[in-house]
Amino acid sequence: MPQPTWGNHIPLAQDSDLKVKTYKYYDPKTCGLDEAGMLADLKNAPSGSIVLLHACAHNPTGVDPTPEQWKKVSDVCKEKGHFVFFDVAYQGFASGDPERDVWAIRYFLEQGHQPIIAQSFAKNFGLYGERVGAVHIVTSSAEEAARVDSQLKILIRPMYSNPPIYGARIVATILNDPELRAEWYVSLPLFDTL
Repeated sequence: MPQPTWGNHIPLAQDSDLKVKTYKYYDPKTCGLDEAGMLADLKNAPSGSIVLLHACAHNPTGVDPTPEQWKKVSDVCKEKGHFVFFDVAYQGFASGDPERDVWAIRYFLEQGHQPIIAQSFAKNFGLYGERVGAVHIVTSSAEEAARVDSQLKILIRPMYSNPPIYGARIVATILNDPELRAEWYVSLPLFDTL
């Protein structure tokens, strides 16, 4: 995980019996990305490690890699056979454009990575109490997708069985209606000048 990361990432991983290690991320001297430290730590991590990446608006620093830096991270992850896990909690808040804020994910997919993507709509749709989100798991085949689906259902059933639907319906309605989607893009906070 990046150092620092969102406070809940570490206990979530530990509760899943994962051994948590961190990689350098933030450079307090420059208030920017510690690119050299990050790349070195990812290169030195055991092959096949799970690497948590914040797709945009890194929490808590707000510092994001540039596209060129993302390309280097992708290369190291491929070289080491790391499994990429993207956290997308603030899509649209980094640049003001939800499409631009998932550039890294699209690039990693183009490069053949098969990440897990945890996506939240709680912030960018103002649905904090609803905890609306999605998990996307990229697989290599329909057979693998069926196996993953089966395992997810085993995990989900005892946790919540039937999730609340109200927030999900709001998000689906907005994203599936071109006029509402355009209005939502325009209404994202803070970034109308970018």
